[in-house]
Amino acid sequence: MSSVAQGPVEQVKVLLPGIATTIVVGLAALFLSEHYGAPAMLFALLLGIAMSFIYQDTKCKAGIEFTACHILRIGVALLGLRIAFNDLVTMGWKTGALLIFAIGSTILLGIALAKGFGLKKRFGVLTGGSVGICGASAAMAISAVLPESKQKDRDTMLTIIGVTTLSTIAMVLYPIFASALSLDETQTSLFLGATIHDVAQVVGAGYSVSEQTGDLATLTKLVRVAFLMPVVVCILLVLRMNFDSAKDAKPPGVPAFLVGFILLMTLNSWVELPAIVTNGATDISRFALVVSIAAIGMKSNLAQITEVGFKPIFILIAETVWIAGLILLCIPML
Repeated sequence: MSSVAQGPVEQVKVLLPGIATTIVVGLAALFLSEHYGAPAMLFALLLGIAMSFIYQDTKCKAGIEFTACHILRIGVALLGLRIAFNDLVTMGWKTGALLIFAIGSTILLGIALAKGFGLKKRFGVLTGGSVGICGASAAMAISAVLPESKQKDRDTMLTIIGVTTLSTIAMVLYPIFASALSLDETQTSLFLGATIHDVAQVVGAGYSVSEQTGDLATLTKLVRVAFLMPVVVCILLVLRMNFDSAKDAKPPGVPAFLVGFILLMTLNSWVELPAIVTNGATDISRFALVVSIAAIGMKSNLAQITEVGFKPIFILIAETVWIAGLILLCIPML
């Protein structure tokens, strides 16, 4: 690794093979997603896992590590351009309070279940945050600030696979549930936007009902996404209080992507940016996240995944059922 420290040109030469490989896998995932309708992030992860042997190649290892860490953070930071403070005001304080309670209680449930099953509490934070906020994107953002450990990549992969699968199932079933429960258009929008994990699946579910439902469901979902950074900040603060009381739980400093997310969100709130800028940033963010997930898949060890058994899946299902039930119970009160 000494060549990495020599200079910019040498660094690029070392990183380029791995980065190029993850980009190719990311493009393949997007192609498959467009032609078969499944989430691109899930395709990227599965393709990455299938190509995990590439990570053993010393020529690609450094670039894959760089993609899984730094390009991931760029993708998360760019999510800030999708949200404005006006979105929070539009929803009203009652809806905002319900979303805060739903997110917080889902994370607490994850921590309790993880502790009950003998898993680390940080795994409950990871799954609870991904279910409560924005699926795979939240899982990667939260994972980026959690302490390093041997299980970190494995837990992140399990969470991404589980939350993406559940989100896809919800995209199909939740509109049917809303119709069976005779929810009106506004209630259906809030239910879909407040409970489905990933943004893409919220869009799919909402617009399958009606255009107005899709618009309001997407807005509700983006408000949930806005809570990603406050949750990450809270995690950092808790880590500084020695949350896990473990030797490897040294809390990290404030990451640059957190600052970038907040600055971009503030810019989008104060300045009316051209659609070409916001749409372009959204596309870059999405591709960066897809490529990063491919890199995480390449770093995977399937043997480690099989060791954990059914417990993580049960936790994700329980969190999904909890947030859906809570929102359905509270919607009539809004």
